[in-house]
Parts: sequence; structure tokens; C-alpha cells
Amino acid sequence: MSIYDDPAAYELSCAFRDVPAEVDALLRWSARHGRTPETVLELAAGPAEHAREFARRGLKATALDLSPAMCAYAAARAPELTVVQADMTDFELPERFDLIVTMLDSTAHLHTLDAMAAHLTRAAAHLADGAVYILEMSHPGDRLGTEPSTSTEWTTERDGVTAEVRWGSLDDALDPLTQLVDDHVLIKVTEPPARPGGPARVRVVEGTVPYRFWTATELEAAVRVAAAEHPGTALEITARYGDFADVPPTDPSAWRLITVFRRKRVSSRT
Repeated sequence: MSIYDDPAAYELSCAFRDVPAEVDALLRWSARHGRTPETVLELAAGPAEHAREFARRGLKATALDLSPAMCAYAAARAPELTVVQADMTDFELPERFDLIVTMLDSTAHLHTLDAMAAHLTRAAAHLADGAVYILEMSHPGDRLGTEPSTSTEWTTERDGVTAEVRWGSLDDALDPLTQLVDDHVLIKVTEPPARPGGPARVRVVEGTVPYRFWTATELEAAVRVAAAEHPGTALEITARYGDFADVPPTDPSAWRLITVFRRKRVSSRT
């Protein structure tokens, strides 16, 4: 069983995130670098917490994910949300969006330069005029630095339900040639007793997740590959941030690599 087959456990494991504050930042950056959005698409959305928050704020939100379980979970929790089951490297929707986002480190599931370029091309093809695509990735310092900015073990709690999470370990070695690592993931969920005095209900979700570690320069290379293959939907990097405040990725407090893209204007010759 994949960890993505248990959306509730997965969502609980990420409960340390302040989703409303992150959506505040996404809206701020969208207005700053693109346009004030009315429509938004979240790619590789999983339980679609960010898309659901956009929808709660009155935006027309769409969540796209490859997992049937994640799609069903998101749709059940936000009936106003449009949910699409599709691959983030190969999808075609009838709408163009004011804002597109990919959160957490979902592009770590893209293991080759071609796959990343295909993803960027599809995202660009779904941007409305003047819109932006915002991509959140883990910070390169977590793999290349001497002091990682994030932990591989943590505990979260929501509504009396606790998750003890181990996402990878030092034993999960990064292959220096492919930059792939098989992260061994374990989520132990403890729920209150079903009846007073009864035993706590415990379930364990575990699996191995192959992740690709991407650097900032490799992301730039993927942008160039995508532009060479599909110049009509080429992206350009507009801004980078180190977290959901306005700090650069080089700031000592930076713990994410967040990139803002816009469709590149192609000049026409007369």
C-alpha cells in the first residue's frame, strides 16, 4: 500500500504547515508578479489543502492529482472544488488559469530532465495572459548543506489525532549520479478511543518513495529545454523566494526554494 493511498494520514503528517498563511503569500506573489487571481489550479495536489483554501476564499479552484484516492478525498472535502485525475506531465484542461501552483516538493516525483521539462510545458500552456506559475521545492541546502533546514522526523496533532512521522533517514542514501533517493516513510496515526476507557486506535502507514533532488540550476536547464521544444509556451523565471515570507533563497533563514514563472513573450517579426 502506498502512503498516497491514505490521504487522511498524509494530510495529518503535513499539519505543521500553515496553509492559510501560505495561500496569503501565493496570492500576494500572484498580484505582484502576474495578476490578482480569480481562478487557480493546483498540480500534484494530493489532498488539495491549498486548492481547498483558495476555494474557501471564493476563488474558482481546480485540483489535479494522479492518485484516485487523493482525488476522491479532496472532492469529498470540498464539493465546490473541481478535481481532475491526471499526470502533471501530461494533461489538457479546457481552461486557462490566473494562477497555477505546485506545493510541497511534488516535482521530486519527476525523475528526469525530460519529465520536468514536460511538466513546465503543460503548466505554461494552462496559464492565462499575464498569469504566473509558482513552484515550491525543498531547499538545495537540505541535501548539499552541512546543516539541513528541515527534520526527517516530527509529530503533528489535529482534532485529537496524532501522527508520528519519519520521512526518510540518513540511511536513505542519495545516488550521486541520478540524484535519486528512496525515502523510507512511516506515519503512525493514533486516534482517541472509540468509547471512554477503550484503547487508542493506531494504524501505521509506510512505504518507499523515490525522490529526485533538483538544484536551482537544473530547474533553469529544464526551463531552457522546455523553451527549445515548445517556444510558444516557454516560461521565464521572474522571482525566487526562500520561504513564504519575502526572503531570498540565499537568506540564512530560507528553508524552501520557491520559484515564480511567467509565460515568456515571444516577439513576432514583421
